[in-house]
Amino acid sequence: MRVVVAGSSGLIGTALVAHLRQAGHEVLRLVRRAPAAPDERGWDPPAGRFDAGTFDGVDAVVNLNGVGIGDRPWSGARKQQIRDSRNVPTEVLATAVAEHGVPALLSASGINYYGDTGDREVDESAPAGTGFLAEVCQDWEAATKPAVAGGARVVLLRSGPVLSPSGGILSRLRPLFTVMLGGRIGSGEQYFPWISLDDEIGAIGFLLEEDRFAGPVNLVGPEQATNARFTRALSAAVGRPAPFVVPAFALRAVLGQMAEEMILTGPRARPGVLLDGGFQFRHNGIDEALSAAVGS
Repeated sequence: MRVVVAGSSGLIGTALVAHLRQAGHEVLRLVRRAPAAPDERGWDPPAGRFDAGTFDGVDAVVNLNGVGIGDRPWSGARKQQIRDSRNVPTEVLATAVAEHGVPALLSASGINYYGDTGDREVDESAPAGTGFLAEVCQDWEAATKPAVAGGARVVLLRSGPVLSPSGGILSRLRPLFTVMLGGRIGSGEQYFPWISLDDEIGAIGFLLEEDRFAGPVNLVGPEQATNARFTRALSAAVGRPAPFVVPAFALRAVLGQMAEEMILTGPRARPGVLLDGGFQFRHNGIDEALSAAVGS
């Protein structure tokens, strides 16, 4: 296949490009600067501009755009940046997919689409939740409508936090746990949806090649782990105790709404489409995923 990838320089994009090429696909990377390599194509999302010929003979577009949601405090300006960095590029790509007759668009979204579900298990048939992140995900997915209207197969990648040996959430947590400063957050009963980098990339490749899939797909691991369960597993993976408890009120005082939606609550999500569709997870449980990610 000939695949265009937007957001190819990030944690997931870099691994995905390598995976697709190893599988024999041709990959073109969209860049927001002057192209400097034969596999690069320039684009300007706010202007809706692409280099001529970008979509010639393209079989699919993978959209991984969006600034990090946990990189900075959620000021009003940051919230708008989180929205704009997703909605604008997604709508531009979806429109281009429709105009150029590209058969498929795989577009990133987030597992926070479901909001806080408590102990209630949700799969892809569940409705949207409430809160800032749920609204972000709904708008992000709605931005793909031009591609749907144009007849493309659109897959919405509702991903959980990715567990990677380098980058992502573990780049922040592993150093703390290594020096025994890790610990449970709040009650620890809140669910923490997760997925290993291997399975994130493997699932995207699977959904790209299998044209029977369309609509939302939960990219999360099969084991539904709480924060307390995740804490025990990471502690075991790094070989250090995690004796502390971070009080919920302290996190709320420092991070406000970000703490409430990203750390103190979460959806109990099931990867229904992947499990029922025959995808073989490499890491079914949180213990094996974290052991692989930290090299233990």
